[in-house]
Amino acid sequence: MKKQNEIKNILQMKSYEARLKAESQSPINYSKVVPSCETKFSIVSLFSGAGGLDLGFDLAGIEATLGQKAATRAFLSKNYYQLFRDQSLFRTIYANDIFPEALETFKSNMHPSTYCHLKNIQRIKEFPKADIVLGGFPCPGFSEAGPRLVDDERNFLYLHFIRCLMDTQPKFFVAENVKGMLTLGGGEVFKQIKEDFEAAGYNVKTKLLNARDFGVPQTRERVIIVGVRTDLDFHYSFPEPTHGPKAGLKPYVTLKDAIGDIETDPGFFYQGGYSSMYMSRNRKRSWHEQSFTIQASGRQAPLHPSGEPMRKINKDLWEFPDSINEHRRLSIKEVARIQTFPDWFEFSMGENKKTSKNGRIDKVYKQIGNAVPISLAKVISLPIANYLKISG
Repeated sequence: MKKQNEIKNILQMKSYEARLKAESQSPINYSKVVPSCETKFSIVSLFSGAGGLDLGFDLAGIEATLGQKAATRAFLSKNYYQLFRDQSLFRTIYANDIFPEALETFKSNMHPSTYCHLKNIQRIKEFPKADIVLGGFPCPGFSEAGPRLVDDERNFLYLHFIRCLMDTQPKFFVAENVKGMLTLGGGEVFKQIKEDFEAAGYNVKTKLLNARDFGVPQTRERVIIVGVRTDLDFHYSFPEPTHGPKAGLKPYVTLKDAIGDIETDPGFFYQGGYSSMYMSRNRKRSWHEQSFTIQASGRQAPLHPSGEPMRKINKDLWEFPDSINEHRRLSIKEVARIQTFPDWFEFSMGENKKTSKNGRIDKVYKQIGNAVPISLAKVISLPIANYLKISG
């Protein structure tokens, strides 16, 4: 307890310093711009991106109030989503990001009343109060942990997430990050991050989940961090896998299942040569497997499963056994399917006519690759939704 209090004191000091550094001109009056939703559990979305976590929560909120059939309809049809979302248990009232196209995507697909704030989180002085805070904060940008990571300016972004928690004290938070954070600095980075979240006033559960275990057609391992405010009588438990080779589970969703029907109508895809780094490993999975992890880059997108598999010819060197023209990267439409975005979800490419077509397409790959898969977000949020439905 003494150590936790010491950490909390450091965090409070850093939070105060951050507020002093934040821009003070034209402060936001949240009571005027952020919608009031007294009948909903409100969500503040930090590092929101295109809104993968938020849509997952929305669908879980629909399932909690209207049932699984309604949630499925909302996923399959934008008309049903718009019809049911006002009856969802949740409502995102505020979304923040510095990626303009991602916020444009968020705004055009999510609830129109959400206040979308295009601003560097380091320059935000205060945050609106909410019941839940979501966000996939960027991972600390160094390889060796210092004696106290809060003293390193490079790691301030996750601290702004914690600053929001300390200032507004939501009931819950959910954060997502890459697998690599578990081993950064010999594991000391993750250990401290968890301690910092706990010192902010939360019982914290963490787990490395593979998205394919929950119906996502890709091998994608991510660290999920769930916090429950210490005064709440609720113990969060991570969901058990629904898909896999074990008896009683559904089979993994394959690329054939996910994108087989759009093979001849893939839409836009990133075009261009393949670098030596790209050709240093296999980039193609078969129709009956799950995709490699969808990254936030068109250039690094996995290959479409059609045609001949890649062939290893040396250490860190692969080749196409036939013409390079027989291979292409997965398209925007395909990677969105693989990330379990609904087909009706539309992504903004921006309006900068000076940007090349590949450049504009790449902005969409970035939005999709940075997102939490919708199916994974939904299953993570369902225990919270079910608890809130009962407890009120």
